[in-house]
Amino acid sequence: MNGDPVLERFQALFGPEFGHGKVFDIDKLRDVLTAMGAPHKNLPPVIHVAGTNGKGSTIAFMRAIAEAAGLRVHAFTKPHLFRLNERFVIASETATNESLIAAAERVADISRDITQFDAQVAVALLLFSQTAADITLIETGMGGRDDSTNVIEAPEISVITPISLDHQDVLGATLAEIATHKAGILKAGAPAIIARQQQDTMRVLEARADDIGAQLLRCGVEWDAYASHGRLLVQTEARALDLPLPGLHGRHQIDNAGLACATLLALGSPQFDDAAFADGVAHAWWPARLQPLTRGGLSAPIRAVGGEVWVDGGHNAHAAAALRHWAVSATRQRKASLVIIFAARPRKNWSMALKYLAMIAERVIAVPMPEGVDPQKIADYARSEGSAASVAPSLTVAMQNAAQLPAPRVLICGSFTLAAEALALEGLAQATSSD
Repeated sequence: MNGDPVLERFQALFGPEFGHGKVFDIDKLRDVLTAMGAPHKNLPPVIHVAGTNGKGSTIAFMRAIAEAAGLRVHAFTKPHLFRLNERFVIASETATNESLIAAAERVADISRDITQFDAQVAVALLLFSQTAADITLIETGMGGRDDSTNVIEAPEISVITPISLDHQDVLGATLAEIATHKAGILKAGAPAIIARQQQDTMRVLEARADDIGAQLLRCGVEWDAYASHGRLLVQTEARALDLPLPGLHGRHQIDNAGLACATLLALGSPQFDDAAFADGVAHAWWPARLQPLTRGGLSAPIRAVGGEVWVDGGHNAHAAAALRHWAVSATRQRKASLVIIFAARPRKNWSMALKYLAMIAERVIAVPMPEGVDPQKIADYARSEGSAASVAPSLTVAMQNAAQLPAPRVLICGSFTLAAEALALEGLAQATSSD
């Protein structure tokens, strides 16, 4: 992220992304927005997305479908890989440095006593309100109830992706506690499209919906989506879609694409015809989500020995379980030694994520990362889970070590920071979106 002028300006104006103290203080953000003329109340129809995993991919599918239908889309997502600009899509175009810095300075003129993430939300809402578009897609930062994005008072639709354990230090130790935060985006009068959930989680969502009078459309009850004979089938009470499989890899992307389709079907707009759904599902793009590396310098040593390289930014147990399922399925198609190249941040439950993968990996190679877990600690843990493990001084050396195996399948994972490094070394730093 060095050399990102937008990020540098946001940091200079507002400090670290989530500040040094209280993580949530939505009232301060409301005051700033009111002083700016309440842009959050002057937006195209909003789809507000919370959950643990799959939020960004679900939004990517919705954006691709909407754009295939000829609509202009606002979108706010996180995290970014290389530039803060990636989080801000204004009328289907990534926001410019100039527009973001000007909006940030306008926010700072009102108050610098908010977190940088609050400022990002304020900037997004300001720019969204100033530019015509047809639909607004907003991803929560953390949780939902107290999240900065929950200044949205009247979304057209709320969406809850699968909920699992993550950010327990802030959101709570149990699924029910975490679900209580996520359920906070539900609003009376707005239907809520719910991905398949564990029973404890669904009970929390159902109770919240009953309390406020929100309609729930639940996967497996009011709608469903699944793969059949090489196609994605989406069924609601009013409509059935027979679509190509998602362009994004992994079984979990079938679930995310289905959730995106069910959400847009709930809008009831005739602009979303079958062709738009098919085109969007097939061509949605979201980098560092089981992304194959096929042409650049980082993957060259592996490709030279007939192997393959994949990058994924997933960093919790639920994401790792999805990666494990993908790896097992891939092995059925082509047997190969699975090599996990792994780095993680200390505040994440990296050991639980690695546990899912170490048991099926022939080798785990731990690498250093800025502000990351000690690679030796990662390697020791992988050995305790039954995998051969080693430490490499860099990602490049780790790839050279992996190339000693015959035609390996290499998965670089554990952190979006590591994923970004891999994409940069592959020569893909400028190819992070479909813009």
